Parts: sequence; C-alpha cells; structure tokens
Amino acid sequence: MENAQQIKEAVKGYIVENFMFGNESEPIHEDDSFIERGIIDSTGIMELIEYIENKYDISLDDKELVPENLDSLNNLSRFILSKK
Repeated sequence: MENAQQIKEAVKGYIVENFMFGNESEPIHEDDSFIERGIIDSTGIMELIEYIENKYDISLDDKELVPENLDSLNNLSRFILSKK
C-alpha cells in the first residue's frame, strides 16, 4: 500500500498533467486549495474523484465529497488512507 507521500506525488502528477497541462511554473504545495488557486473547477473535481476511485479502488459517498477530503494534496492523501 502506498504511503501519504506516494499518494500526494501520484495525485499531484495527475493534476499537473490533466489540469495544468504540464505547466509547473507555479508549483502546487501540499496545503494549497485546488479550487482557491483556480487549478480545478467543479467539473474537474468530478474528474479527480473518478481518478481517485479507479486508482485506489475506493468508492466515495456523496457525504464525503467535501473540501475537507478533496481540496488539497494533504487532505486527499489523508482521506485516501482512511478509506483503505
């Protein structure tokens, strides 16, 4: 099983490729809000959720679709580890 840092790196790589089009001129920090920084919009969050569900073989309930679980690398890694 991946540790928190490995999860952060995998998710960051996905975000950089799919939402930032490979542009890392303004790097994502572990506590940066994807939405506040304008990296991901509401449609992008749905794409990110699909990626997470497929990559980590987990299912997210509607009540789990909150910023506290999804809106930063730190939040996502904690959440994914809690689902494993």
